[in-house]
Amino acid sequence: MAITVELEQLTGDYSVSRLPIDQPLPIWVTGPGLVNVTYAADEISVVCQSDRVPAKTETSPRWSAIKVSTKFDFDEAGVVLSVVKPISTAGLGVFVVSTFYRDYLLVRSNELCKAKQLLLAEGHFFQDCF
Repeated sequence: MAITVELEQLTGDYSVSRLPIDQPLPIWVTGPGLVNVTYAADEISVVCQSDRVPAKTETSPRWSAIKVSTKFDFDEAGVVLSVVKPISTAGLGVFVVSTFYRDYLLVRSNELCKAKQLLLAEGHFFQDCF
């Protein structure tokens, strides 16, 4: 059975930034929009809106965020694959962030239109498309 989901494009331009593990989390991380902080043994990765990221921060800017609005069980198989596969198969990069209730896709802002077309072609739909 194919999984179809409702998607929502979030407003704002996003960045994925890398912070040193030996420093406290800076205040600029918090604010509006999607924020994700991941601690690992050798780095802290931060996803947030680009306008908050200081100029000298190691960062990958110009990402757009898409929220998987449909709620699924926490361990539902195939949800992330259903939205990542068409984007990845087309050769576009995708960065995935998962929370307890939701999954978020980040695609390059200049590839957002193409990513949306690919997702629509797979039967997914966007809240703002009727």
